[in-house]
Amino acid sequence: MRHEDADRPLPEPTSEPSARRLWWEIAIVLALGLGQSAIYAIVQLAYRLTDDTPLADQTATLNPSRSDREVFDLIYQVLSIGFSLVPVLLVCFLLWQHRRPHLARLGLDGTRVGVDIGRGALLVLAIGVPGLGLYVVGRALGLFVAVNPGGLDAHWWTIPILLLAAARASLQEEFVVLGYLFARLKQLGWSPWTIIFATSVLRATYHLYQGPGAFIGNLAMGLLFGWLFLRTGRLLPFLVAHFLIDATVFVGYPWAAATWPALFGLPG
Repeated sequence: MRHEDADRPLPEPTSEPSARRLWWEIAIVLALGLGQSAIYAIVQLAYRLTDDTPLADQTATLNPSRSDREVFDLIYQVLSIGFSLVPVLLVCFLLWQHRRPHLARLGLDGTRVGVDIGRGALLVLAIGVPGLGLYVVGRALGLFVAVNPGGLDAHWWTIPILLLAAARASLQEEFVVLGYLFARLKQLGWSPWTIIFATSVLRATYHLYQGPGAFIGNLAMGLLFGWLFLRTGRLLPFLVAHFLIDATVFVGYPWAAATWPALFGLPG
């Protein structure tokens, strides 16, 4: 082989994968992450609803401590966050294009970054404030369990780990639910609104461990995110919005619980 041939970029595949292969691929991607979470969330909701303790008196801890020894707790936290991003790497691998922009099929082209970040910050207001109101109303109606976003003891690394956990949730959910599933389901011939509704139901289902109210809230969030993503085709605003919402909740919870214990305090 000549040297110049070895340096030449590989051509893009000329044939589309079969529908059967795409369905197997989607099943594997979901089984490695969010699909698995959805199944566990359904089982956990069934457990909560059949438990003697009322739903409103139960607690869900989002970022629990993993060891009573500080150094091992930190190690386990980092490992958990790292391995949970494998589905993100997988969908990047599956939809990677040899020509630039490499991740265009996931809605990332590296342009207009500042504009996308600004739009993501605006989305926080559209999602975060109504979401907080829904949680407060849902707690009063017994539709939400008490959600403890922290769960970690106070260490020098607690806030950085919580911020990494927020980034993990943003990357895993938006890369898979918006970027990957929109691309693959479109290849399978699904209509736009069928894709939006199906991905929104998935998003809502893997939050069921927080109670039925979480299904409603995340379904609405999924419908809005899906509609906007369909119009713009740009993933970064949703990554930014999701990260900012989760970072605020994870880090700000101790202050909120101390300030409004009746609303955010955990059951005794």
